[in-house]
Amino acid sequence: TLYSDQELAYIQQGEEAMQKALGILSSREGWKKENQQANGDTVLSKVVPDMGKVFRLEVVVDQPMERLYEELVEHMEAMGEWNPNVKEIKVLQKIGKDTVITHELAAESAGNLVGPRDFVSVRCTKRRGSTCVLAGTATRFGEMPEQKGIIRGEHGPTCMVLRPLAGSPSKTKLTWLLSI
Repeated sequence: TLYSDQELAYIQQGEEAMQKALGILSSREGWKKENQQANGDTVLSKVVPDMGKVFRLEVVVDQPMERLYEELVEHMEAMGEWNPNVKEIKVLQKIGKDTVITHELAAESAGNLVGPRDFVSVRCTKRRGSTCVLAGTATRFGEMPEQKGIIRGEHGPTCMVLRPLAGSPSKTKLTWLLSI
């Protein structure tokens, strides 16, 4: 398949976001525990140069990895039905099998001081063996300019790593890097 220069730039931007996010996750230094639940779910944070504070969420999800992957990747546009932070998400362009450009409208929260926000992201998905990595970062997309009355959010890179829980393949270990 031949890609335009713009499509190649989006693919590269998605892959670079993934590499940067995985680099942050794999670095063992500087993480501080913010919160740990009785069930073992953990939130850590650290300050990353040029990015500020990032969060690392480590949880076990009582679903097989394939099911989670389906929900997060293949049925991405239905995310607003189950994620209270997302009003709607639309795939604006699919590039190859691993890269998509999305527009996400954030749900307004009680006491929302910022007002309505939206995000345009390039998202990249890679599978390596039994591990699946989903990454994304803010991007520009000509066909989705900033909307009147809505603040365009900047984020990234973010990343989710999914792998079957050792010894319990019907559950998934989810590690989520969040940059807000």
